[in-house]
Amino acid sequence: MSRNSMGQRLVLSSFGEANGHLIGAMLDGCPAGLELSEADIQPMLDRRRPGQSIVHTQRKEGDVVKIVTGTYRGRTTGAPITMITDNQDTPSTHYELLRAYLRPGHADYTAMVKYGRFNDTRGGGRFSGRLTATYVMAGAIARKLLRVSLGIETCSYVQQVGTTAMTAAAAGDSAPAVYDDDAIYSNDVRCPDPATAAAMRNVLLDTKRKADTVGGVVQSVTTGVPVGLGEPIFGSLESDLSSAMFSIPSVKGVEFGSGFAGSELYGSENNDEFAFADGHDGDGDGDGYLPRIVTRTNNSGGILGGISNGMPITMRVAFKPVPSLLKEQPTVNVDTMSESPLLIKGRFDPCAVPRAPPIVDSMVSLVIADHALVSGHMGPVLRDEG
Repeated sequence: MSRNSMGQRLVLSSFGEANGHLIGAMLDGCPAGLELSEADIQPMLDRRRPGQSIVHTQRKEGDVVKIVTGTYRGRTTGAPITMITDNQDTPSTHYELLRAYLRPGHADYTAMVKYGRFNDTRGGGRFSGRLTATYVMAGAIARKLLRVSLGIETCSYVQQVGTTAMTAAAAGDSAPAVYDDDAIYSNDVRCPDPATAAAMRNVLLDTKRKADTVGGVVQSVTTGVPVGLGEPIFGSLESDLSSAMFSIPSVKGVEFGSGFAGSELYGSENNDEFAFADGHDGDGDGDGYLPRIVTRTNNSGGILGGISNGMPITMRVAFKPVPSLLKEQPTVNVDTMSESPLLIKGRFDPCAVPRAPPIVDSMVSLVIADHALVSGHMGPVLRDEG
């Protein structure tokens, strides 16, 4: 069974290959009535687009999106929304020469065995980070839908490159800080703290000079999430968010709230104590009104029992180093059935993380919007916009 789609009520289907004619996304289940045009999607694609900086891959793609179906008179109709963008910079000669070689760190071997060598190997085919542009097309719609219908905002930014990370104060001390888009995208590293961004940029330039690559971490914070999203036990909000994150190439770790650090704490340190918001004392006057309840800390990352608890959803996403690097590496040639050195030529990111924040934002937005539809927080028609 093919799994090129994700979601229950808001379903993203991704299509195309890295060096094929085009790539695209179909988003089914978006409520009718959302004001939507290419101008709502293009800015998110531009943030992910390659070739913008010396610390990004120099592949040149315009990534100009075109909405093909699903809108009428500038609003969504409730029908599937289909979006495409052309692949432009697709020299494939080198990839044809590599067909016999298994590139270390890539999916060449697993794809070869699973698909009997019929898979498209040009630029990685369906396994390329190029396909994340399709996530962003759909995610930009989900992000706007959440903002206008429920007031939910998502921000993701680079928290760490290699061993260089934002200080506790810049990152928000005990709770991850929320930054606006201007702060995050004011530099090509996509770190909102200027001093850390400069240090990270030096790391990336040094890594590029060494013809090597490095990994890093994206911090994601989503605010305004209502209580009650998530369908335990196998459709929990954490389960679906994690699944979406691991659908992004190079992601190797996801943690919520205190995450792995929480495993080193006592329960008395890690538990989030409940309190009434805004100083409400819970007077119990019998009027049936339940005052808003918050937690004094957010070590749970906004999710308890797989269900959102109304606190910000905080998540860290770890990316491995880009496996394509301009150094000779030992591997095997499956045509000659011999071990052989391999030097990969091409245009590669020294680090995937600076282009990842809009991708993480998109996948978070898609999952939360899907759960909002499942739970009834949103309906099939958007009636309150504007």
